[in-house]
Amino acid sequence: MDLSHPRVMGILNVTPDSFYDGGSYTSETAVEERVAAMLSQGADMVDVGAISTRPGSAEIPVEEERSRLHMALGTIRTKFRDVCISVDTYRAEIAEFVVREFGAGMINDISAGRWDDRMLTVLGELKVPYVIMHTQGTPLNMQKDPQYTDVTRELMVFFAARIEAARLHGISDVIIDPGFGFGKTPAHNFRILKELGLLTRLGVPVMAGLSRKSMVYRSINTNPQGALNGTTVLNTLALANGASILRVHDVKEASEAVKLFRIYRDTGD
Repeated sequence: MDLSHPRVMGILNVTPDSFYDGGSYTSETAVEERVAAMLSQGADMVDVGAISTRPGSAEIPVEEERSRLHMALGTIRTKFRDVCISVDTYRAEIAEFVVREFGAGMINDISAGRWDDRMLTVLGELKVPYVIMHTQGTPLNMQKDPQYTDVTRELMVFFAARIEAARLHGISDVIIDPGFGFGKTPAHNFRILKELGLLTRLGVPVMAGLSRKSMVYRSINTNPQGALNGTTVLNTLALANGASILRVHDVKEASEAVKLFRIYRDTGD
């Protein structure tokens, strides 16, 4: 995929407990309708997740994750044969399953390969793009007083090491995600957003996942359902600071933000 201009990744959570849309897409019909809507609104890819990683969430058995993904990916491949599928998982066994069985074109790993010793080896063999995200701690404890001395610079050191590890395992296409809300306070999140351009110096695309998160809705005294306008504002700032991919629940609004940003950016060239 050409990332010379920003792309939109639509979120499909096939979970009963995700923080915003948990339980909404747990049937074949709901999955089909959701993907059709996202593609019609301009999604360049669909990110399918079968485990909630909201703060305080716990793991589920690998077979449950596999079953949820089998339903969703089978539906997508039957109805939308050529769509680019990303799968949100930190398990190498699941990564191998979705790439080999359903042709998933990307793995999106919140652990950056640190929670499963086989992940980097498996992805080096599969030769698919890999999103490595930063988190401090695990979903169960990550928001319990996260601490940094200089959050953006610490992320740069982290990503430099993880990119090198990925390259050593034969993974050529790497994308980094700073992990807004994953082991960070609101102050950390806004600092990262303001300094996102520093992360682009690592020479790989940057993905921003800001959609309806607490850094948005708590800052404007609302809730996830009331955070669409705030999300669009922060998505636009992320684009201005170098983000190549926006990971969003609301594809139409993100696509419009990308279109307007490109016009603004290219004016006068």
